[in-house]
Amino acid sequence: MRETGILPFHQYGLRRFQHRRALLLTLSLGLALLLWEATVRLGNFPPFILPSPSYVIQRLAQALADGSLLRHTWVTLGEVLAGLSMGALAATILGYALARWPAVERLLSPYIVASQAVPVVAIAPLLVIWFGPGVLSKILICALIVFFPVLVNTVVGLRSVPEDLSDLMRSLQATRWQTFRLLEFPAALPVFLGGLRIGATLAVIGAVVGEFVGADRGLGFLINRARGQYDTALVFVAILALVLMALCLYGTVAFLEMRLLSWRERPE
Repeated sequence: MRETGILPFHQYGLRRFQHRRALLLTLSLGLALLLWEATVRLGNFPPFILPSPSYVIQRLAQALADGSLLRHTWVTLGEVLAGLSMGALAATILGYALARWPAVERLLSPYIVASQAVPVVAIAPLLVIWFGPGVLSKILICALIVFFPVLVNTVVGLRSVPEDLSDLMRSLQATRWQTFRLLEFPAALPVFLGGLRIGATLAVIGAVVGEFVGADRGLGFLINRARGQYDTALVFVAILALVLMALCLYGTVAFLEMRLLSWRERPE
């Protein structure tokens, strides 16, 4: 069919819905900021207790001007990306082994499940002691907190492969690599990317926890230093940077999911 330049009705309706949602989100955010500003002014709260949005914005401009916010943000982002990559890679490899070989699952599952009963805040001090207060300990903490959700989704995704398709690949004498590339990987990809989206946000938490325990740079260190100086506005600035970082990582994985899973869409 020729392109007419006119959107189908369902696409037009979808775009209108997206525009309305963006407008409602903007209005609700603006209303929340106005209520926050009014609360501070009417309650006459000092800045070290509850700074106003205008003062937070002023402190944000100062942190951007002197370069401190960007410097600490890049450090935390590097730790998050490295920990996310390491944790996702290890979880994918082990998840494949657990899904394909039941003996491996019976052997390792109790230890994996038991490890999740220990909070990361309890493990973080040990990692800082063993690997030092540098970047490595933060990367390992991020990898640990990312590992489990990606592992579970990898196993679930691989086990969701239809058995009749697996039988078909065996009847065609496909190799293990061909079966993985042509069947298992595409079938497990939607569930795996769902786990990666969760891991991307959890990695930010892992980096901040590690920086809280011991660090001389990063957004977690910045929050600790600002808290000690009663610079509550700077704490809000650092939290805002962490929120934007998590949203960007989540959005990146969501965009990747949309591109990689475009084959699931079927023309009407």
